[in-house]
Amino acid sequence: MTGIDYRSLLTTSKPEKSLTRGGKRDVGRNNAGRITVRHKGGGVKRLFRDVTFDYKKQGIPGRIASVEYDPNRSAFISLVVFRDGEKLYRLAAKNAKVGDNIILSADAEQKPGCGLPLSMIQSGTPIFNVEFKAGGGGKLARSAGQSLEVVAQEGARTLVRMPSKEVRYLPSNAWATIGTLTNEEYRFVNRGKAGRNHRKGIRPTVRGTAMNPVDHPYGGGEGVQPQGTKRPKNLWGRGTRGVKTRDKKKYSRSFIVSRRTKNKKK
Repeated sequence: MTGIDYRSLLTTSKPEKSLTRGGKRDVGRNNAGRITVRHKGGGVKRLFRDVTFDYKKQGIPGRIASVEYDPNRSAFISLVVFRDGEKLYRLAAKNAKVGDNIILSADAEQKPGCGLPLSMIQSGTPIFNVEFKAGGGGKLARSAGQSLEVVAQEGARTLVRMPSKEVRYLPSNAWATIGTLTNEEYRFVNRGKAGRNHRKGIRPTVRGTAMNPVDHPYGGGEGVQPQGTKRPKNLWGRGTRGVKTRDKKKYSRSFIVSRRTKNKKK
């Protein structure tokens, strides 16, 4: 079992009270209370932080007051105090420190934590919290250690490389934040035991071969049985392991220049 030494990375353990709220976590269930996403439920009670992903606070300088842990996401967040007195939680860039100055502006300095339109960002620059369209708020690269790379500027469109190595176009008037997200060691953490997953709200995953025939296509039989089907399938009979699920007529298909690379077995 491995973990992360948060004490050496974070500056405070208490969140800003005005930017937190409680609430019930209906994880994995819809408005009727039925399970729609499996393997979710339970977990330790969490306090929600109101993290801001948009870029509406433009032209007003801000200062990082703290770098904090957020139980609802893998990356760290920073409390930014703007010159007009407003406080906001934003995703923290790698190596963010208390006292660093940031600003969301088209003519801002291209340093980690500052937000700019894609058209103003130089090629080869790592970015995170990237918008799909201007004013829509950050949607891409919001997990720990993630970033996109600006490849080239082509008129009203910007060519970017995704973490999956997919290369695609984004509108040049969409906004992004310079840098790479914090907590890049998150993906190396080994939880080590089932109880640690339980506290995080992750329910156990049961093998299909251990189920009954009524519950899974692989269920039934005495002892260990072969799958007995032409191709691997999930609980609902749909194909798995390499089956493409993306809609061929999806609106954004024309914006993809190069598909993501497949993880082929050697």
